[in-house]
Amino acid sequence: MQNKIVDQCERLQLQSAGITKYMAEVLPGKNQRAMSMASAARELVIQRLGLVRSLCETEEQRLLERVHGEEERAHQSILTQRVHWAEALQKLDSIRTSLVDMLTHTDDLQLIQKEQEIFERRAEEAEGILDPQESKKLNFNETCAWSPLLTQLWATAALGSLSGTEDVRIDERTVSPFLQLSDDGRTLTFNAKKPKACADGPERFDHWPNALAATSFQSGLHAWMVNVQNSCAYKVGVALGQLPRKGSGSDSRLGHNAYSWVFSRYDQEFCFSHGGQHVPLGLLRCPAQLGVLLDLQAQELLFYDPASGTVLHTHHTSFPGPLFPVFAVADQTISIVH
Repeated sequence: MQNKIVDQCERLQLQSAGITKYMAEVLPGKNQRAMSMASAARELVIQRLGLVRSLCETEEQRLLERVHGEEERAHQSILTQRVHWAEALQKLDSIRTSLVDMLTHTDDLQLIQKEQEIFERRAEEAEGILDPQESKKLNFNETCAWSPLLTQLWATAALGSLSGTEDVRIDERTVSPFLQLSDDGRTLTFNAKKPKACADGPERFDHWPNALAATSFQSGLHAWMVNVQNSCAYKVGVALGQLPRKGSGSDSRLGHNAYSWVFSRYDQEFCFSHGGQHVPLGLLRCPAQLGVLLDLQAQELLFYDPASGTVLHTHHTSFPGPLFPVFAVADQTISIVH
């Protein structure tokens, strides 16, 4: 028994020595390395953000100079037109005054004798004076402020700050009979074999596998993310509330009418669709998540791959009314990320 206690004491002593050595030799080294790595990481963050800040400042200066240059160009074009039309008015006024004077001081016989001479002369004087026509040169070209770099940085920042804050949920009343909606209102599952039994109200899509969100956006900046990694056939975008819900025609098919703007995937093909016009998108990889940015102040719709930081497509237009997030799925499931 005494030998066992002695053995136990020796083991405890060895264990204590190991812990003492670990505390004296290993932990100080670990602490030093942690501090050194933290310092290096801090320097890396400062260095990289400094580079980003410098790039942003350079791009800001470049774009502001382009905007100023375009403003000056439009202003000079308008001034030139103003001078031109002022001269034209003066010339026309002179011709009109001359004709009035001639009518006042010339008798009828002289007018008849000089009719051809009068009109040929006045026509020659008025030659080249045309009615004003609309010209793009007189308009400010807003594309001068567009920049792929700015768009990508803005999309990254907007998605990072806004994504998940929009509580986008699907309106169960709009869900196609071919889709199953999850209890939380964020996941749509396609079922081609047997349409579910549901009340066929005026809001419900009865043919295409579509669904609308419960809320619409009328102003401001909005962002939401959709998990699409499980589906090879889906559409994600925005639509007007007037989007027809019934029938198999193009009016209720997303991207094939004037009421909807969507990013779509079918197998390995991707495109942006609106009004029956389809813009092919040459994506190198299938996005697992799809970010949607809607800037109603700038009237811009943007689709974004958050994993790669890639802007997939941007669309500028004058949206005619409040917009609802819209979804369609014809393979597996898609889910709104929150």
